[in-house]
Amino acid sequence: MKITPTALPDVLLLEPRVFTDDRGFFFESWNKRVLAAAGLDAEFVQDNHSRSLRHVLRGLHYQIEHAQGKLVRVCAGEVFDVAVDIRRSSPTFGRWMGITLSAQNKQMLWIPPGYAHGFLVLSDAAEFLYKTTDYWYAEHERTLLWNDSALGILWPLDTAPTLAAKDAAGRPLAQADVYP
Repeated sequence: MKITPTALPDVLLLEPRVFTDDRGFFFESWNKRVLAAAGLDAEFVQDNHSRSLRHVLRGLHYQIEHAQGKLVRVCAGEVFDVAVDIRRSSPTFGRWMGITLSAQNKQMLWIPPGYAHGFLVLSDAAEFLYKTTDYWYAEHERTLLWNDSALGILWPLDTAPTLAAKDAAGRPLAQADVYP
């Protein structure tokens, strides 16, 4: 597996070795030994799978307690995936990075605890899979405002996104609960 650092500390792009032939393809999407040897030694406790339609924007989500690391990938369709550093003590506090993940490119993104995460569906529909290092707790979930001008995220939008009520009501970074 090829592991590439991104512009944000500890956020990693993972590119699995894909074996393709006339029957289709095979790849390992998670191998604890291989990734631990590369410094990603996460213990996952929950897998999630969502399906969303074009222009759906989910996020930017995080848990203020029980922070979750997430290994994310797309198994159908294409999304623009975003991570935002919300660790106040970090030199990259408030910075974001985004990348297109798709079923075609088979890339994955590791987003460690301390980051908000979200994605925008670029294809007609997308199925999104992610492993988390802690369980979901509704009482600890927070949402960072997806279009906060202080973040300046360059979402590839050609129309207004479809948002859940909690995402539309997200807090700007200046008012958000963040990590120390």
